[in-house]
Amino acid sequence: MKPAPKGWPRISASIYYRDAAKMIDWLCRAFAFEVLIKVEGEDGSIKHSELTFGDGLLMVGNESDRFGAKQRSPLSLNGTTQGLMVFVDDVDAHCARARSVGARVTNEPEVHDYGEDYWTDKSYAALDPEGHLWWFTQRIREQKEEK
Repeated sequence: MKPAPKGWPRISASIYYRDAAKMIDWLCRAFAFEVLIKVEGEDGSIKHSELTFGDGLLMVGNESDRFGAKQRSPLSLNGTTQGLMVFVDDVDAHCARARSVGARVTNEPEVHDYGEDYWTDKSYAALDPEGHLWWFTQRIREQKEEK
């Protein structure tokens, strides 16, 4: 497999909001994303954006009917359709930051130990104001190395 283009991860995600411009600002304040690119249309809608978190890339846009699909916010669907997981360095501090700007924490930070042969993480789950589900995870113990 050839390497991904420079500056791009092998896979990235796109998510959609009713008010993408407002949500981009919120994602940066709450979850510590950084704006790489934000292209606005004449009406203020987001035509394209790229947010980064470490080496991860997330594209955020307004709801639309492009590319042969109805791209919708969870608000328009009355429920979320995906979950995004992001590794962070300090899950407790990240949770406090997210909560302070209105993230609805649905699962408090909790340790998940998958057994001696696997790993241990500490994670929390939150919903953003339009209902996307986010998991933030801190690795506590790595998977045991094969001998």
